[in-house]
Formats: sequence, structure tokens, C-alpha cells
Amino acid sequence: MTPPAPRVVLDTNILISALIFRGPLNALVQHWQEGKIRLLVSKDVLLEYLRALSYPKFKLSKADVLSLVKENVLPFAETVKVKTSVSVVREDPEDDKFLALAVDGKADAIVSGDKHLLDLGNFRGIPILRANKFLERE
Repeated sequence: MTPPAPRVVLDTNILISALIFRGPLNALVQHWQEGKIRLLVSKDVLLEYLRALSYPKFKLSKADVLSLVKENVLPFAETVKVKTSVSVVREDPEDDKFLALAVDGKADAIVSGDKHLLDLGNFRGIPILRANKFLERE
């Protein structure tokens, strides 16, 4: 019997890099689409993904953003109803939503490029890893 796929929270910069840039992080998309990892999302995290993908620097239309998320993320993600409230990242309280999602989603890892999250190292026993370190483990 194969073990269940690791449950993973991706912070916004990792998800965007995986979805729209060519490079090693593209492997993450294939991992979640093939069920090698279980991508966890919450309403707040999903809204942040949509907001960030809409930044003018990415040159994506609203339709492109919605299509990207509807076709490449939502069908493969597990939506978690977050009830836990955390207030840990004083420098950037917006990062707390990823920690709360990880707790309530029983995540095995948080994958991030964010200094504030990476500086924590782990949160309530959940490791916070750079993408390259996470991919090395897979």
C-alpha cells in the first residue's frame, strides 16, 4: 500500500513561480496534478493567489488568471475551512494565513520563499522549506 501524498501549503510566490515561470518549480505543478503531493488551499489563500496573479507585471488578463486557477489548481487542491487563528509573523501578518491553513489542513510541509516564514523553520511541528529542499525530499 502506498503512503498518502504529502499535504502541502504553497505560499503565493511559490505557486506563482510554479504556474507561470519556466524553471525547476514547474515540477510542483506536475506533482500536485499527478497526486504526488496534496495541495491545500483556503478561501483566504486562494484569494491571495488570485490577487497576486492579477498584478500587472504578469500581464495576465482576468480571464487568464481565472482559467489558470480553475484548470491548474482547483481540480487538484483540497479546500480547507480554516478555523484556527494565528498571530505569529509580526513583520508581515498576511503570512499568518499560510500557517493557519497548514495547521487546520494537517499539512506535512509549508513550501515558501518568504524570509519571514523561512525564519520560523517550522510551525507547530510542520516544517517550512524552500522549494528546492522540498523537491529534493520528493
